[in-house]
Amino acid sequence: MFETLTDKLSSSLQRLSGRGRLTEDAIRETLREVRIALLEADVALPVVQKFIGEISAKAVGQEVLQSLTPSQVLIKIVHDELVSIMGSQNEQLDLRAQAPVVIMVAGLQGSGKTTSTAKLARQLINDQKKRVMVVSCDVYRPAAIDQLKTLAAQVGAEFFPSETSQDPADIARAALKEARQKMIDVLLVDTAGRLHVDEAMMEEARRIHQAVSPHETLFVVDSMTGQDAANTAAAFGAALELTGVILTKTDGDARGGAALSVREITGKPIKFIGVGEKTDALQPFYPERIASRILGMGDVLSLVEDVQKKVDQEKAQKLVNKMRKGRGFDLEDFRGQLEQMMNMGGISNLMDKLPGMGQISAPMKAQVDDKSTRHMIALINSMTPQERRFPDIIRGSRKKRIAQGSGLEVQAINRLLKQHTQMQKMMKKMSGGGMGKMMKQLNRLQGQLPPGMMPGGGGRKPPF
Repeated sequence: MFETLTDKLSSSLQRLSGRGRLTEDAIRETLREVRIALLEADVALPVVQKFIGEISAKAVGQEVLQSLTPSQVLIKIVHDELVSIMGSQNEQLDLRAQAPVVIMVAGLQGSGKTTSTAKLARQLINDQKKRVMVVSCDVYRPAAIDQLKTLAAQVGAEFFPSETSQDPADIARAALKEARQKMIDVLLVDTAGRLHVDEAMMEEARRIHQAVSPHETLFVVDSMTGQDAANTAAAFGAALELTGVILTKTDGDARGGAALSVREITGKPIKFIGVGEKTDALQPFYPERIASRILGMGDVLSLVEDVQKKVDQEKAQKLVNKMRKGRGFDLEDFRGQLEQMMNMGGISNLMDKLPGMGQISAPMKAQVDDKSTRHMIALINSMTPQERRFPDIIRGSRKKRIAQGSGLEVQAINRLLKQHTQMQKMMKKMSGGGMGKMMKQLNRLQGQLPPGMMPGGGGRKPPF
């Protein structure tokens, strides 16, 4: 997420580290590089100008020039200004209304409205224990109605059927009536989009809005469209009273221009970000956490939450108990740990959230991907239960059979066995067990990181 922006901002600010004092010229030169980095990230020009202006006013003051650690003070100023531009704090959905609370989801075609509707339904059902109904008012794409019906079944939401021959406003009105009859808590209304903003789409959106009077109107926009995302949201906001934005496809956005531009241009908060295609890949938008990630400081809070939500605590405890009894760490256990990591978004997602990872070189980052993790899982799946429990018996002919079964080379098995041995040694040293120990270390690290400051003054290695 936002890798290009992170690399350029981190390298610009890193040049100031280690200097005892900073001159005004050095600060101005750094801010010039920051300005270029933001423009290359497709941040809207008015936002860049305001951002640099605010930092300049604070950075060339006595606080920085007379500080004993001027580089850290400047980094904190940049961090705080990033937070300010993106909205200062997370703004949650407002569900304080008589049920059913209506949430209207709008946006351009291809922005991810339908999948975002399903993701939102899943979050409301799982996290807030709400009864949710979804309805599609997109009568121009029959596939959109079928898609929402399928996704609703996956996430456990009620689905209100609709037909392409119906009027969108009538569909919404009928869905609201049934939601009341069924005592539904939240009604999510998915609307039609166009390839670009036009009056026909706006008029239809206004009619749906008038029909159901939504308590929240969320605009879904593709993060990878950069500052165009902010401009599109602003144009839509001129026609409808938006209450927030869902920024999708941020996991594929290396620049971050939309995240930095939307709030300032529209005046509306980013409430959620989409970080993948699965229905659980929707996260609340926390400006402070995103600012820390942009500056290469990691995001320990989100990592802790991921572990708490996505790690099977029962399995983790069983592994802890097993290790305490001295029964060893076999390939079944290793596969379990790899699968847990993939459930948390993979190693690239973990690295993105670990402090100090912004200091790793681009070539080194390129070598770390989830492909090797999937290969290791495939290799272990190709083994017999006996081979997983007793890896020492895997030799010669067994290696060839496993390689053939997984579609990989024998060298891949050798690497897997070597990594397992290393993991086995590490697990023996960790008396608390794998994920249990990881949670303790993450919580300790969370308490050590002051907001807006580089860990260790510029790149301390993570403790695990």
